[in-house]
Amino acid sequence: MCTMFLYQKRPPTTDWSFEQKQIMFESIVILDFGSQYTQLISRRIRELGVYSQIIPFSTPAEKIKEFNAKGIILSGSPYSVYQKGAPKPDNGIFSLGIPVLGICYGMQYITNTMGGVVQRSKQREYGRAEVEISCKSPLFRDMCGDARHTVWMSHSDRIERIPAEFEIIASSANSPVAAFQHTTRPIFGLQFHPEVSHTVEGMRILGNFIQRCNVTQKWNLGEFIDTAINDIKSTVGEDLVIGAISGGVDSTVASVITQRAIGNRLKLLFINNGLLRENESEEVMAVFKSMQLNVRYVDASGVFLNRLKHVTDPEKKRKIIGKTFIDVFEKYASGKAFKWLLQGTLYPDVIESTSHIGPSQTIKSHHNVGGLPSRMRLKVLEPLRLLFKDEVRSIGGILGIPGHILSRQPFPGPGLSIRILGEINKQHIDILRKADRIVRTEIEKSSFSATLWQYFAVLLPVKTVGIMGDERTYENVVAIRAVNSSDAMTADWSRLPYELLDKLSSRIISEVVGVNRVVYDISSKPPSTIEWE
Repeated sequence: MCTMFLYQKRPPTTDWSFEQKQIMFESIVILDFGSQYTQLISRRIRELGVYSQIIPFSTPAEKIKEFNAKGIILSGSPYSVYQKGAPKPDNGIFSLGIPVLGICYGMQYITNTMGGVVQRSKQREYGRAEVEISCKSPLFRDMCGDARHTVWMSHSDRIERIPAEFEIIASSANSPVAAFQHTTRPIFGLQFHPEVSHTVEGMRILGNFIQRCNVTQKWNLGEFIDTAINDIKSTVGEDLVIGAISGGVDSTVASVITQRAIGNRLKLLFINNGLLRENESEEVMAVFKSMQLNVRYVDASGVFLNRLKHVTDPEKKRKIIGKTFIDVFEKYASGKAFKWLLQGTLYPDVIESTSHIGPSQTIKSHHNVGGLPSRMRLKVLEPLRLLFKDEVRSIGGILGIPGHILSRQPFPGPGLSIRILGEINKQHIDILRKADRIVRTEIEKSSFSATLWQYFAVLLPVKTVGIMGDERTYENVVAIRAVNSSDAMTADWSRLPYELLDKLSSRIISEVVGVNRVVYDISSKPPSTIEWE
């Protein structure tokens, strides 16, 4: 078992909702067993300049040949290899004569199918670990200057006995078999995850595997833009598209790409859901005007807040907000010829909501994924659905979108509703807006804002005793969250200096009526998520 957040078990599936495109150039294919990190593996391979494509774990070996694969990567999975219903690939992949790399579950599957032993570990291994590597493996070429390397583990099973004709090439304190390789065939396994940024030499390891695959063709984001524009043209035809635009990086890039594809047949709509940050609606409308985007402003805050009354469950909040967004769009489009709804959905949204390729686990629904009703008159257009945030920012730069827009920190579609734990009401929104403004203002004045992925305030559903002006108070608690990340798939809490934290706490308690305590979130992702709900 190599994936966390096991909230809801889903059976393995061979369904694949993404279009399988036959490619005429060399590639690395990734068999998806349902890991939360599967798309990140693909992202890293593309970052190394090689085309990669995710395909279902059940894809027949003969079919893989059609993808002109020069290498195969087996992903992680929420399942254990010895578990009933665990996903299993066509073993013919090992006879194709091309290199195979198993990551976590993928390595355990290689072990299990080739005669080794995988068992439940007495001690789970989640997070950073130190491994000792063997210099004789091509996976670790140019890495032998250091005896130990920091990697990212995420598993509760471990290999107790390797198969015959395999040799151990890395080990950790908790995993004697942290990596192995076949002695004569190009088959490799890693218990840790080279694709996450916390594995320090992860990109080098993946690059070494790619060299072993002898891939020659290159991948770049300029090609993606051309492909996306052509796909939008062929998909939409002569239809009209209504765009969901928020002022964030994702929806802005999606809008610009779509506008280039279909011109004035794209109509953009900015909906104020009453859950925006302070002065945000005015600021984003000014940005749209400067970019000469045709955007209509709709104040639907009353509708959203009325539907959220007395709702405390985070999943219900997300579902309600998602449905309300669609209702507002459909109301605006009623009687018009709109056929498509444009959204800036990214792959982290998709994989945290539900699996569309492999048997992954549901983490939380996103307003533009899990919140969509099962029957909707508008069809959804999501040109960025397979990309990560850093890729989207790069594409935005290629498209000429101003840097101050591309550098905006992520803001969730459900807005402040998922940063207010518990009931949503005007008092709670006002408190959080003021606290969040202080957090953003002070961090942006410091030297840390450029290094942070995201920073914000959270209003907790608890009250604590305090003393203010010699009087007893019983008021709210605000949490501050600041994280470093490159792709939102993993994140580490930022080590902000005490002086900055002190200023944030003092200002919030002094200036925000209703708050008498401030705490700082020091949890990483995983096991936590970046947002609290």
